[in-house]
Amino acid sequence: MRRAPHENVATVLVAPSALPDLELALMSLDLRAWPVRTAPICSDGARQEFQLRRRLVESRRGAWDDAAAWTPIWISFGESWRSGEDPLPWAAHQALWDLLAEYAPQVRYAKRLGGVPKLSLPQDVSHTG
Repeated sequence: MRRAPHENVATVLVAPSALPDLELALMSLDLRAWPVRTAPICSDGARQEFQLRRRLVESRRGAWDDAAAWTPIWISFGESWRSGEDPLPWAAHQALWDLLAEYAPQVRYAKRLGGVPKLSLPQDVSHTG
């Protein structure tokens, strides 16, 4: 049985004050930040955000208590990292981990990717007339 189409993402807790700068840095590498609360795949984003944050913080048994109010985001990989249905190249992983290391005091994450349903950017709709 084949796995349903999914998006490879890193799940990251981000200090709210660092989120705008991190988003810009991610975009420069063709990586995308998806705050869980507003992700298009979440029907109840606020609830999912709360549950995910709680699960991440509690799983670290006190080590991430400072992140108890931080913003959980998913980071996905843009088209420049993809080659059809091939797995992501290790260079994509390394670019992500290197960037997150630069933000170490303001992010909490495990060095692994998970899968979520496909995320898609809104389509640009041009109006003529």
